[in-house]
Formats: sequence, structure tokens, C-alpha cells
Amino acid sequence: MEQTLFEKYGGFSAISRIVLSLYDRFLDDDDIGPFFDDVELPKLIDHQTKFISAIMGGPATFSDTHIERAHVHLVITDLHFDKLKELVDETLTEFSIAAEDIEIVLAAFEERRPLIVRTVNVD
Repeated sequence: MEQTLFEKYGGFSAISRIVLSLYDRFLDDDDIGPFFDDVELPKLIDHQTKFISAIMGGPATFSDTHIERAHVHLVITDLHFDKLKELVDETLTEFSIAAEDIEIVLAAFEERRPLIVRTVNVD
């Protein structure tokens, strides 16, 4: 039986450390940081840990409906989303995740772009 990325990289404890580092980057970023000004960070970090665990083949589940609902009130552009992916890439690289495995994680984020990015109509 093939090992999942979740197992390969140490399970929940390792992914939790990655997500904490990721949120440090998010909060320090001028473009993405403001999205987290009025959010309950411990809850958000818990959700993100479950999401990343799930996309890495772990036991956690996370529905696309939940992701869409969580972001529907935000004006997130493609530029914001691209920056987020860049920060995810940097963070995973820092934690010695293999490049091909990073691509799998980034592809899972990319699949959800339509659930998160909102087109802003400017008249």
C-alpha cells in the first residue's frame, strides 16, 4: 500500500507546524494579511490544518461547500490567490516537502480557485 503525503510528512503534528508557519507568512503579507484582521485565528488554523491534511491524503475531511461559504463574503482576486499559492509554496519548501509533492498540494488549491476568487465588477 502506497504511503500518503500525510503519512510521508509526519501526520497532523507536522502539518500543524506547517500551517502555523504559513499563517505567520499570511499575516506578514501586505496583500493577504488584511483578510485575517477580524477572524478567529485558532479556528481558522484548525480548519486549514484539516484542509491541508485532507488534500495530502490524511483522515480529515473538508468539503468544497464549506470552503465556498467561508470565502463568499470576501473580495479575493486572482492576484490574492496567486500570492497565497506563492506563500504556500515557500512554506512547504521551507519544511523540506519534495517539489513534486508541493505541486500536488498547489494543484489542490488551484482546483478550488473558483470557490474562493470573486470577480469584482467595476463600472
